[in-house]
Amino acid sequence: MTERGETEIHPSAIVEEGAQIGQGCRIGPFCHVGPEVRLGDGVELKSHVVVSGETVMGEDCMVFPFACIGEIPQDLKFKGEKTRLEIGARNRIREHVTMNAGTEGGGGVTRVGDDGLFMAGCHVAHDVQLGNRVIVVNNAALAGHCIVEDDVIIGGLSGVHQFVRIGQGAIIGAVTMVTNDVIPYGLVQAPRGELDGLNLVGLKRRGVARSDITALRAAFQMLAQGEGAFQDRARRLGEETESQYVRQIVDFVTAASDRSFLTPGAM
Repeated sequence: MTERGETEIHPSAIVEEGAQIGQGCRIGPFCHVGPEVRLGDGVELKSHVVVSGETVMGEDCMVFPFACIGEIPQDLKFKGEKTRLEIGARNRIREHVTMNAGTEGGGGVTRVGDDGLFMAGCHVAHDVQLGNRVIVVNNAALAGHCIVEDDVIIGGLSGVHQFVRIGQGAIIGAVTMVTNDVIPYGLVQAPRGELDGLNLVGLKRRGVARSDITALRAAFQMLAQGEGAFQDRARRLGEETESQYVRQIVDFVTAASDRSFLTPGAM
């Protein structure tokens, strides 16, 4: 294994003048790194990887063959304005993944947090904001302007509609279309996504206390069966709960959003 401080660039790779390459990077055969790219220390581009545009990639990321990172948005409103892509540290970006830069109308930047896993063929569109430890499974796609908080898992072949927010710790089942916001720790599944419960497996894996899980289950039942509109039920929960996890759901539901919510079905 190459020690940090040594950088290897394969003779067939193209690293354009102006690109900034950190210490200990490995750039494999037939990669292309554009002139405005900045790669942190220890980044590895396996082979046939394209990194273009104004793209910053944090340390120790690994990008697999045929990924295309930092290209212009797939948005007809884009007219060549100066935008960028920011990727955090220690991400694993697998084969044929695409991540696009932002648009002027969406704030100009697409952001990816730390320690993510982006499996083969998945897509992160313009102006998406991703938290830490996000997993996007094979061939799933995030449309423009989505916000995905920490510790979310998005199942394979799923699609997330533009402007949707997905709260921390939620899980999206495979082959699911998500058209509305998903509460923190929610479980969404079915071809047209339905809020079908809580991500109990994920909560237990994270070591969340039994008392908090019990509070979350009671809160979910109130959201599903309580009186009044969904947001009214959430506000009442906020007045009654002492659980930080339930409070997180309340804050998420009562925050500003461009979409409505996936709400619990009849129980």
